[in-house]
Amino acid sequence: MNIIFWLIIGAEIAFWLLVLGGLTARYIWKKPRLSLILFALVPVVDLILLASATIDMIGGATATFAHSLAAVYIAVSLVFGKRMIAGADAWYRKWILKESGEKKKLYGMEYSIASLKFTLHHLAAYLIGTGLMWLVIWLVGNSDRTLIMSSYIKLWSVIMMIDIIITVTYFIWPRKRKTSDA
Repeated sequence: MNIIFWLIIGAEIAFWLLVLGGLTARYIWKKPRLSLILFALVPVVDLILLASATIDMIGGATATFAHSLAAVYIAVSLVFGKRMIAGADAWYRKWILKESGEKKKLYGMEYSIASLKFTLHHLAAYLIGTGLMWLVIWLVGNSDRTLIMSSYIKLWSVIMMIDIIITVTYFIWPRKRKTSDA
């Protein structure tokens, strides 16, 4: 495994340590300024990963799954980061602070719209991630060394199309409330 793969693992660990540290600083230590600083460091981790992967590729490395994954990771982190932190915040409140909070189940048009919002976020991540991969392909200028990135762009394009089709079906056949949920 190459160094970029381990950087991605390290970036993922750093992401969650910063998130948990930010939540602990906010709720346990009552230090909102420290919490804000820890959350602000999350994008710095992404920038270090992006710079490392780019330098590796420009320096002559042949793209691997890890290089493509770095672009996907960065895009998902940028687009879904706030949502992931909010989810971690809700989990922290429920399981660590023992606060109650019911998540509302969505049906019908509400569910369709929520699905559309998620798909639009996925589309934004797709555009950023594939844009980063296309940029690396262009910077490297050697299709043999970047072939795997082109393959992952195609794969992600298929996944994106499936996501869009599924979302459209929710508008045609809205999700119905189950009798057990009533």
